[in-house]
Amino acid sequence: MALVLLVEGFMPFVSPATWRKTFEQILHLSDGQLRFFGLCSLLLGLGLIWLFN
Repeated sequence: MALVLLVEGFMPFVSPATWRKTFEQILHLSDGQLRFFGLCSLLLGLGLIWLFN
């Protein structure tokens, strides 16, 4: 969990304007697009856990 917070906090700390623009673009995605990216994130996370265990 600490690693997730570290990664999530990096972009707003380093470049808040870029992070804000990116977040605004994410708000304009449809539900299907958000679900697709969520699924990709889940699969990537599971793959990395499997790979490093």
